[in-house]
Amino acid sequence: MAASIKFSPIARSPFNHQDRPILCHPRFSTVRCSASHLTPQILTTPSAETLEPSPVFRSVKTFAPATVANLGPGFDFLGCAVDGLGDSITLSVDPDVVPGTLAISSISGAPKLSHNPLWNCAGIAAIETMRMLGVRSVGLSLSLEKGLPLGSGLGSSAASAAAAAVAVNALFGSTLTAHDLVLAGLESEAKVSGYHADNIGPAILGGFVLIRSYEPFEILPLNFPADRDLVFVLVSPDFEAPTKKMREALPAEVGMKEHIRNSSQAAALVAAVLQGDARVLGSALSSDVIVEPKRAPLIPGMAAVKVAAMEAGAFGCTISGAGPTVVAVIDGEEHGKEIGDRMVEAFLVNGGLKAKATVAKLDRVGARVISSSNE
Repeated sequence: MAASIKFSPIARSPFNHQDRPILCHPRFSTVRCSASHLTPQILTTPSAETLEPSPVFRSVKTFAPATVANLGPGFDFLGCAVDGLGDSITLSVDPDVVPGTLAISSISGAPKLSHNPLWNCAGIAAIETMRMLGVRSVGLSLSLEKGLPLGSGLGSSAASAAAAAVAVNALFGSTLTAHDLVLAGLESEAKVSGYHADNIGPAILGGFVLIRSYEPFEILPLNFPADRDLVFVLVSPDFEAPTKKMREALPAEVGMKEHIRNSSQAAALVAAVLQGDARVLGSALSSDVIVEPKRAPLIPGMAAVKVAAMEAGAFGCTISGAGPTVVAVIDGEEHGKEIGDRMVEAFLVNGGLKAKATVAKLDRVGARVISSSNE
């Protein structure tokens, strides 16, 4: 019998805080913080020695990019941010909102999302950031502009959470660190799509990231050389692949042979990022033998789309996150457009799905403030 190891994905029950590591901070003790129009929630605010910050702006607008998680063999521990696509948040001090609470005033681009901040990824991250800062004396109003489709495999929930966390931090003087903001966003991810940071990490930090550990939490930026070109071809079919369903498809056990192969390919991918080698990066990205084989059959036409990408000259191709978006990598935008056309055609012919191709570069910045105002 072939040797095997137990495979226990880090994803947990979305609303059960007992079966996952607790994110905590030594400065904080338990006090009230809640969302407006709702029953007060027992959360955590700073202890007495920490002063409550005052707003330095009346309103801010932020943006957070789309992300590609897993990158093939790096399930739940590798991810990167891609330029152009993403979500925006406008956050304002609002005297009509109960002090110390948050209200979601509007959502565009995703009518199915809840306006209840305790059930909205942006709201959860914003409240967690308020908790970290100890905001008690002002109420905030949040407006969300969704640029990413839900269930797309492009880190939709993470983009909203990242933009919200950065917005709250910026409104009060940007005193929290990027690591703090990742933790705030991870609280949101844990409740919405599972306890994994391979989307929220790059959404906050930009570039490539490696999640070295979840308990204790440790994240490492991976710097792709600025003088090297890397282009992502993102092809999104008209098909929704809920993260929960895609995680349920994962194997309970993994053979030792497959474990060794995925580990070596993930290591090769990290080396390729640091060396700026797009060809080796693509080859490693295409080599997942654990997760992709289980998820690919759930995305109509996926196998043919990957073949089409590789035949068109892509260095590599895999599922982006939980899918259904498929990502290919190359080193030139024009060639990327040709590859995208072939992938779109393959989705239609082999999967019966219409699809849209986007060619994007690596986002090296992550979530950021677009504008601020005191008016």
